[in-house]
Amino acid sequence: MNNAEKITQYLKTNQATVNEIADYLSISRQAVHRILNKLIDEGAITKIGRPPKVYYSLPTKIAQPNPAAAIAYTIDPTTKKVVEDNFLYITPFGEKTLGWEGFTAWCKEREQDVKKMATLYQETVERYNAYKKTGLIDGMAKLKSTFDDVALDEVFYLDFYSIEVFGKTKLGQLLLFAKQSQDQTLMNQLIDSIRSDVLGVIEKFDIDGVAFIPPTVRRERQLMKQIERRLALHERMVSLVKVKTPIIVPQKTLSKLGDRIINARETIVVDDTSKYTNILLIDDAVGSGATLNEVAKKIRQKGICSGKIIGLAITGSVKGFDVISEV
Repeated sequence: MNNAEKITQYLKTNQATVNEIADYLSISRQAVHRILNKLIDEGAITKIGRPPKVYYSLPTKIAQPNPAAAIAYTIDPTTKKVVEDNFLYITPFGEKTLGWEGFTAWCKEREQDVKKMATLYQETVERYNAYKKTGLIDGMAKLKSTFDDVALDEVFYLDFYSIEVFGKTKLGQLLLFAKQSQDQTLMNQLIDSIRSDVLGVIEKFDIDGVAFIPPTVRRERQLMKQIERRLALHERMVSLVKVKTPIIVPQKTLSKLGDRIINARETIVVDDTSKYTNILLIDDAVGSGATLNEVAKKIRQKGICSGKIIGLAITGSVKGFDVISEV
C-alpha cells in the first residue's frame, strides 16, 4: 500500500491535519502536502477550514443523478437553461453547486422527481420574473401599503430573497452565506453579480450621492463596506453613522413593525452637511423597508437632498410587511 492509499485509508475514520498525517506516515509535511494536493485534484479527498486549522477528510457524497437514468426523461432545453442560469445550491456541509448539477443534487436529496421539479421551477421563476419589468423589482407598492408616510421616491430590489418551494434565490443564497461565513470569495461573487444593476440605477436616476446602510452586528468583514470598496463608485458617499447602544438590537430580531421603525429612527444618524441632488440608499435585504424609509426621512429633515431619494436592496421579501431574519 503506497502513501496515498494509506492516507485515504486513514481518513475513513478520521478528519486529520497535515501534522497528524505526517506523524502517522512518518514522513515530512512537505511530502504530505504533495500527496494531499494530488488527492484533492483527483477528488479523492476534501479539505475544510482555513489556516492554521485545516482538516482533510474523505468527500461526503451528494446523491447524484444516475447517467443511465437520465434517459428516462427528457428535459426541455428552455427549462434546463432557466435552471442553469438561476439555481444555486449550497449543501449542508458547505459545497457550492451551480445550475443543473446543483438542481439535480437538490432534488435527489429530497427524493423529488427531477423533471417535474424542473418544470415547476421554470414556472415559478418566470412568475417572479414578471415583477422585473425593467430588470428590477419595484417595491413601492409594498412600501406604500406598509407605511402611511413614505419618504422614498422609488425603491427597488435586485431579486427576491426566497421563493416558494425552492427557498432562497441564487442572490439570496450568496447574500446569506457571504455574510454568515465571512467568505471573501462569496462576497466578491455577490458584488460582481450586482455591479451592473447598481451602476444602471445610478445612471438612470442621475445619482450624485450614495449611502450604504450601516450594519448593526460587528463582523470581521462587513459586507456593505466590501461592496462600497469594490464597486469604487465615483459618486460622493453620504455619511451614515450607526449609533452604539448599551445593548445591540439588530433589526432582524424585531418582529413588530413599530419596533423596527423605532430602531432605525433612533440608531442611524445622517452625519453629513453636503448638498446632493439625488441620493441612492443601498441596503442588503429589505423585509419591511423600515430602515430605508426612516433613513430617507432623516435625509429629508437634514435638508441635504434637493431631488429624489432612491432605495435599492440586493434582495427583498415578496409580500407586505415581512422579516428577513437570517441576514
